[in-house]
Amino acid sequence: MKDVITKHIEMIPGICSGKPKIAGHRITVQNIVIWHERIGRSADEIATEFNLELSDIHAALAYYYDHRNEIDRSILEDELLISELRMTMPSKVPEIICDK
Repeated sequence: MKDVITKHIEMIPGICSGKPKIAGHRITVQNIVIWHERIGRSADEIATEFNLELSDIHAALAYYYDHRNEIDRSILEDELLISELRMTMPSKVPEIICDK
């Protein structure tokens, strides 16, 4: 099983912050997890939309389940960073107020 996952998943320093990603793509395991686990997209939908093999998606999910704590922590850290940035750097897009 390990060889199958490493065929599909790679980590390269300096690319995608060194996070595990689909080999030959800039789509991280973390992206796959968010789309599949949190948004509820099927493996087929993700593979079709991003021109990936279904085996890439399943390898990413297998990698996630083997490294769940590490990837969940990375997702949380990214969410916290985004939240901090939103508080310190307001959007330049004007807020639209709708009257109903």
